[in-house]
Amino acid sequence: KVMTTSTWDTVNELAYTEPVKAGKPIWVRIYTYYDPAYPPYIVASAGRPIYDASKKLIGVVGAEIHLLKLSEFLQKLNVSRLGQVFIMERDGMLVANSAQEKPFTVVNNEIKRLKAIDSPNPAIQNIAKQLQQRIPNFQSITNTQKLKVNVQGENFYVHIVPWRDQYGLDWLVVVGIPEKTYMAQIHANTQISILLCFGALIVATTIGIFTSRWIAHPILRLNQTTQAIAFGDLEQTLQQGNIDELNTLAHSFNHMAGQLRESFIALENSNAELEARVEERTVELKTALSELQRTQAQVLQSEKMSSLGQLVAGIAHEINNPVNFIHGNLTYLDEYTQNLLQMIYLYQERYSSHDPAIQALAEEIDLEFLVEDLQKILPSMKMGTERIRNIVRSLRNFSRMDEAEFKTVDIHEGIESTLLILQHRLKDKPDRPAIEVIKDYGNLPQAECFPGQLNQVLMNILVNAMDALDEADIKRTSQQIQENPSQITIRTSVVDSQSIEIAIADNAQGMPESVQSRIFDPFFTTKPVGKGTGMGMAISYQIITEKHCGKLLCFSTLGEGTNFIIQVPIRQQAPERVVKV
Repeated sequence: KVMTTSTWDTVNELAYTEPVKAGKPIWVRIYTYYDPAYPPYIVASAGRPIYDASKKLIGVVGAEIHLLKLSEFLQKLNVSRLGQVFIMERDGMLVANSAQEKPFTVVNNEIKRLKAIDSPNPAIQNIAKQLQQRIPNFQSITNTQKLKVNVQGENFYVHIVPWRDQYGLDWLVVVGIPEKTYMAQIHANTQISILLCFGALIVATTIGIFTSRWIAHPILRLNQTTQAIAFGDLEQTLQQGNIDELNTLAHSFNHMAGQLRESFIALENSNAELEARVEERTVELKTALSELQRTQAQVLQSEKMSSLGQLVAGIAHEINNPVNFIHGNLTYLDEYTQNLLQMIYLYQERYSSHDPAIQALAEEIDLEFLVEDLQKILPSMKMGTERIRNIVRSLRNFSRMDEAEFKTVDIHEGIESTLLILQHRLKDKPDRPAIEVIKDYGNLPQAECFPGQLNQVLMNILVNAMDALDEADIKRTSQQIQENPSQITIRTSVVDSQSIEIAIADNAQGMPESVQSRIFDPFFTTKPVGKGTGMGMAISYQIITEKHCGKLLCFSTLGEGTNFIIQVPIRQQAPERVVKV
């Protein structure tokens, strides 16, 4: 056997003497050891003195960090192909780096540590020199520093981070990243974000167009069939489609058309029998026939309003979901856009560059106009979706499909919903300016009523007022219209604390006494053939007087206008009724 004895004097090594001298856990100064038979030995050592109960030194416990291993770790960091990471002490001596070159040299069998400014790696050397020029005293660095330096004609973004602990370790970690590597991903992300925004806009617009056509086609078919039945062709039927609500409406419509065919067949048979009866019963039979026609017209009107209510509620429901989706996401789109714009502004402010490629791209896409116009587009889109949501809410409020019984409601809300639906009639046209609506609302309590039927009455009166104003404007010159513009005045008030009064007045030509006395008669109309059935005001009168135990009055002066007054009780005497109009 061959035995060897170590002559290494441990107690005289820095790893032993400095913790003993400090009397507490500390980091020992970096020291080196060179042996040609072994790899270079450069370490950072941490030591802690150990004492017994009488505070007598027993020994020192220490741990070493092989700094070449730290360099190997830094080389594995992904800081871009040309980026560099290095650690140095406050005096500028290299501790470790991510370059292939060692942070020291070997001269005459002795390891000689290098300063960062003497590193054989050109990038680390240039970064360290420019840091020393800008910050001569590295001891003054107490928090993260961010600099922009030029290394061999290429801009680098440099971050300096102090790294210290309570045991005396005090290093500076320096990260240098080429500007072209840093900005390439930002430019790519910006372009992708803009493309995604435009793509989302195109997709949303396309979906909206196809959805509107998908919904409008069966509605157009329903309108054509309804017009055919109105002109007497009772053999019309509606085919099933892809929308469940419209299928339900089509089924109800076909059922109604079948009932009408059966009713008219029965009516024709009755007429044949009536002709064969004796002459003394002719007057009685004519009276019965007139009553039957009135009932049939009321049933037709009721079925149309019911179908219209289902249609409006269904369309409002189908439109509401995609509109809410688009409206909800506009907030996030606006937030993301503002974040991107802030990033661009921050870059322009802190890293202004005269790079020709950047300036050329900015001029090509007209960056200033793009930023300005983009911030205008988003509010416009949000305003548009908000407008659609208000219209949908008004449609659902007007239809009141879920309110067949008496319910306590806000009368003003019903008036506003009806006006919103008729907004297209109020707007200006090439041959006349807009119809002005003057609102004089009183302080009304909520009232018990059939909301859907009351909205129907408001709709009939407002439509008649608009028709009358249109007819009057046709006969007037532009100067006359300008001097006396078309107006509809709506006033609400409480009468004797028991009833609510709604007054709707227009400044059209009014009507003569002969017309005013028959305004609520069934089948009476002054409109051309095909534009009125004569049942609107008759049914409105029945809804107010019979269903709501109220009053519907008409006052008109020829040449001055017409005023309709609706009075309904605030509280109904019989709250439970079956709606059958």
